[in-house]
Amino acid sequence: MSRLIVISNRVSAGGGAAGGLAVALMAALRENGGIWFGWSGGRTDQFTGHINFHIEDDVRTATIDLEDQDIEEYYNGYANRTLWPLFHYRIDLAEYERSFAGGYRRVNERFAETVLPLIEAEDSVWVQDYHMLPLGADLRERGVTNRIGFFLHIPWPPRKLLMTLPEAREMVEMLFAYDLMGFHTQEWLDSFCDFVREELGGTISDDGTTATLGDRTLKLIACPVGIDAREFADLAASGTARTTFRRVKDSAVGRALMVGVDRLDYSKGLEERFLGYERFLTEHPEERKEVVLLQIAPPSRGAVESYQRIRTTLEGLAGRINGAYAGLDWVPIRYVNQAYARDMLAGVYRASRIGLVTPLMDGMNLVAKEYIAAQDPADPGVLILSRFAGAASQMKEAILVNPHSAEELSDAMLQALVMPLEERKRRWTIMMEDVQKRDVMWWLNEFTTALDACGRDEPSPKVVALPTKGAVKTS
Repeated sequence: MSRLIVISNRVSAGGGAAGGLAVALMAALRENGGIWFGWSGGRTDQFTGHINFHIEDDVRTATIDLEDQDIEEYYNGYANRTLWPLFHYRIDLAEYERSFAGGYRRVNERFAETVLPLIEAEDSVWVQDYHMLPLGADLRERGVTNRIGFFLHIPWPPRKLLMTLPEAREMVEMLFAYDLMGFHTQEWLDSFCDFVREELGGTISDDGTTATLGDRTLKLIACPVGIDAREFADLAASGTARTTFRRVKDSAVGRALMVGVDRLDYSKGLEERFLGYERFLTEHPEERKEVVLLQIAPPSRGAVESYQRIRTTLEGLAGRINGAYAGLDWVPIRYVNQAYARDMLAGVYRASRIGLVTPLMDGMNLVAKEYIAAQDPADPGVLILSRFAGAASQMKEAILVNPHSAEELSDAMLQALVMPLEERKRRWTIMMEDVQKRDVMWWLNEFTTALDACGRDEPSPKVVALPTKGAVKTS
């Protein structure tokens, strides 16, 4: 494979908290050479295009700082208040502002202009996620003829939902600047094809692996991202994990522990999860003091109002449920708003009889795979998984639920609590085999092999400009 240029909103190289995706991308960069380019997370009074270079674990990273207006319009605005809710089917929360769209385009153009000198003739470029949808077109406009791939880490919404985005047609047209586009599931890929066919008049190949619009053909691939299963299983056996396991077990005082680990986000179904647990406590009083729910929910995107509301709602729900059901020696919900290192989480997962992964909509959700990888093969826990998580297409031996239904969640909790050991082991074995087989390196190789196979003799696409009225700051 040629040298790899990875471009993402943020650069996650190095550090003990780096997840499987970062580990895989770093492994690819170490093996093939290249650069990981993105936003530093820092601010600058005036954008100059200055690049901060760094080498860590033999991986070269290049980061830029953004202006306050860039962060507000591109990141807090279009990425997190427009695209994120829309792509997670929450058009009731999506905010459509021209200034957001303009800031998003401006920052993508700044990314393209800044990374351009770093791209050499034989490099392959791999763009990550919804923050960078138009980046391929911006690079083509600047003369880049390299192979460029794009992977979407969140769902692709149905056609009618996407059409609520004022720039929907232009945005999808710009995606044809890429050579290869990847999705976690066939469902998201099919939704993309439906939009191209019905809204743009494009054509889809009989096998569904290419989409053609005008003189440009885009190759499509469904390849679910995985975790480093062996590494996570090793973490679960580490000293820190064993200590955490014992602390958590002891604190449960013989009760079964249900655990949820989710970023504090309305897409994760946390309110619905609490209501399902409340239904369980109401319907099964004999089980009340036999179980404890530990919900770990680190805050995120605190500058966005909808995230502030979900935190307030969950705090109120946890207080109400605990007030109604707690006893002198038992509290039904432990609600924690802080993050923990991965080795500590591995210990928490192993100590938990039930793993709750019940998002309302999710592109994949790697917590489901981490929970399975952390289990004790001799006494594994039970995974309760939302049908609307991308992971559900692989992990069919989980207890699959509709997270909108408190009754289904309550029934699933009871089923998991009384499930015999042999049934738990059978389900876990099947899921663990797939988690190991389709791990993060499998995903990496699937995508980069497909990108390597792309030709580079197609003509550059026509670039369509999105609205920027009132959005560009004079500097």
